[in-house]
Amino acid sequence: MKNFKIYPSITGFKNFEWQDKLKEVNELGLKEVAVFVECFEKEERDHLYKFLLKSCIKHVPFVHLRDDTDKSDIEFFVNNYRTQCFNIHEDHFDLLDQWKPYLDKLYLEMNYNDIIPKNTRVREIGGFCIDLSHFKASVARGAEEAKYVFDRKDKIEFKCNHLNGFDEVKMKDKHTVTDLKDFDYLKTLPKFVFGEIIAIEVFNSIKDQLEFKEYLDGMLGEYLG
Repeated sequence: MKNFKIYPSITGFKNFEWQDKLKEVNELGLKEVAVFVECFEKEERDHLYKFLLKSCIKHVPFVHLRDDTDKSDIEFFVNNYRTQCFNIHEDHFDLLDQWKPYLDKLYLEMNYNDIIPKNTRVREIGGFCIDLSHFKASVARGAEEAKYVFDRKDKIEFKCNHLNGFDEVKMKDKHTVTDLKDFDYLKTLPKFVFGEIIAIEVFNSIKDQLEFKEYLDGMLGEYLG
């Protein structure tokens, strides 16, 4: 059986969204969550970090970085929360110097727009963070990203994932999940794309995410078993 663990996540575009989720985390006494800071500028991140330190969270296995983060952001999570994985995008390879010496903790999330920058060098970092709905979209659309991943399935580490819903009609990711069927696409994906750390990336509440996690633990436990 493939070993994996699914984590609820602190996500959002606005400050009240992460604040609401962190409040839920504290009320529920959760010790482990993933954190997505991709939508927050430095001032907001600093605010978030202060509240994280006061929270009940003890372990953050996964963090989504953004282009204006640097090694101090990585060190905050590594030193305080033993974070193993940080993901970046295809257009971030010009920025690798700002994350040294932690390149081995960086993992590439790919889009599905059929555009791969020429300087994408996944061998220079830890490996892939497969966004499962992005991968499904790239396969459904015949986008170049699918081939890029398939060509490297035996050469690069597949360490972690984003897990969200998929819209079968629009052939795109779905970050506000309204039906558990939004996850059924997962059983159509090749097993090699699943990593050991799987972060739920939706805008739903933590309560919703825990319900999703229960369903997903059963589905993927059976599928990847």
